[in-house]
Amino acid sequence: MVNFPAENLRDWLGKHVIDPDDNNIGDLEAVYFDTATDEPTFATVKIGIIGRHKLAFVPLDGARVKPDGVRVLYPKKQVKDAPTIATDGELLATDEPAIFAYYGIEASTTSGRMLARR
Repeated sequence: MVNFPAENLRDWLGKHVIDPDDNNIGDLEAVYFDTATDEPTFATVKIGIIGRHKLAFVPLDGARVKPDGVRVLYPKKQVKDAPTIATDGELLATDEPAIFAYYGIEASTTSGRMLARR
């Protein structure tokens, strides 16, 4: 199988997000860009059971797209325990630091919005 960088992740919305051990985490729902660098930084993954879905955040550093979906560097359990929003919810600016902190990632800015969904 050929891997290639996840440059056009928006083309992969709805596809599976897979962890390093080939576990299906959920489906790619949205891509969030760093407002300072304009780089894709996080994705939301639809997790949970029918009627109780939520969107978990997963970093896109090192993500690769494959024929079977988007492979991330983080294990399924870590993503499932990550900060979430409701499927019809919105990420609040005040919640953004917790997402970066959960994964131990330093934000490129600490003033104003750090992430933008596109």
